Amino acid sequence: MTGAEPPKAKARRRGKPIEVWVNDEEKAQITERAEQAGLSRSGYLRAVGMNYPIRSVVDLTAVADLARVNGDLGRVAGLLKLWLTEKRGLGARPIDVETMMNDFRKLQGKALTIMSRVVK
Repeated sequence: MTGAEPPKAKARRRGKPIEVWVNDEEKAQITERAEQAGLSRSGYLRAVGMNYPIRSVVDLTAVADLARVNGDLGRVAGLLKLWLTEKRGLGARPIDVETMMNDFRKLQGKALTIMSRVVK
């Protein structure tokens, strides 16, 4: 380590390396999976070897995207409800609007279910 590199805050010194012999293709695959999990190759192999759960950064990004969509659905439903209270009966039948509101609620429930499955 040179003087220009900042020390890692959470780094733990490990004194016993384990050599793992792999070919170029296997190394590339391990590197890719480690990056997806947000870990170093060493950290990834340690987690796999110790049977620790590995969460993909991609999965967590998908959950954040779903959360934004879920919020957007809620805002659209709220605006629709506001518009309907002010313009009751104009432009759409109340039963059609109620059906759409129920569809929004179902979509939000599905999004929450998917987010829960991904995070756990």
